[in-house]
Amino acid sequence: MNKFLLIILIFYLNASFAQQSSAFETGEWFKFEMSYSGFFKAGEATLSVKEELLNKKPVYHVTGKGWTTGAIKWFFKVKDRYESYFDKQKLIPYKFIRDIDEGGHTKNLEMTFDQVNHKATVYDKKHNTNLVYDTKPNVQDMVSTFYYLRNKLDITKIKPGNEIQVDMFFDEENYGFKLRYLGEETIDTNFGTVETLKFRPYVMAGRVFKEEESLTLWVSKDKNRVPLRVKADLAVGSLRADLTEFKGLKHPFKILVNN
Repeated sequence: MNKFLLIILIFYLNASFAQQSSAFETGEWFKFEMSYSGFFKAGEATLSVKEELLNKKPVYHVTGKGWTTGAIKWFFKVKDRYESYFDKQKLIPYKFIRDIDEGGHTKNLEMTFDQVNHKATVYDKKHNTNLVYDTKPNVQDMVSTFYYLRNKLDITKIKPGNEIQVDMFFDEENYGFKLRYLGEETIDTNFGTVETLKFRPYVMAGRVFKEEESLTLWVSKDKNRVPLRVKADLAVGSLRADLTEFKGLKHPFKILVNN
């Protein structure tokens, strides 16, 4: 897993667990800034929600973009784009796009999901290949998972230490994504002091992350479940991402003390 995959984790780990109504709506937009080892600005990312028709089905079309900034881009330039088209009611994906350039390492994949027959067709535009894979029922992609969790999981039914798992398909394989709920914590953010829910996603230890529990995520405790901060211990250094701007929230954003 690469460094810029970290910011995408924010998009789908924003567990907004159990609401009477949807936690998001068309027009929602987030912007994040990332810093490396607490000193150097590393990059920015955005996430936006639109509403479209895909094969005559009403879907949410979510676009996530990430790119390096500052001095780091001269050493390791990143430009990533992720798109997910998922059912407005069932919150299951029908189409997913991953178009990345990370220090010259490029991928351009387009996946279509047959949620009835549990298949994923992966079209690799770079190598002009088209392969079909078996998937789990109601499988998620790495972006749609974020929105699925926001509406389907019930935070009132889990306790600190409990684990949550979602079946996800990423690139060319099924992935059993897990995260552990750590409890509540009040933190200082760019917007003020906010009550949050704290999680620890499990990642693949190795080239990028030090160990499976290298990530920590904080999301707002209000009905929006806004992703506010993520920290990661990397194989070399550390990475932190903070929400700096947002608009189009469906519910009021609760701040205990304003900056």
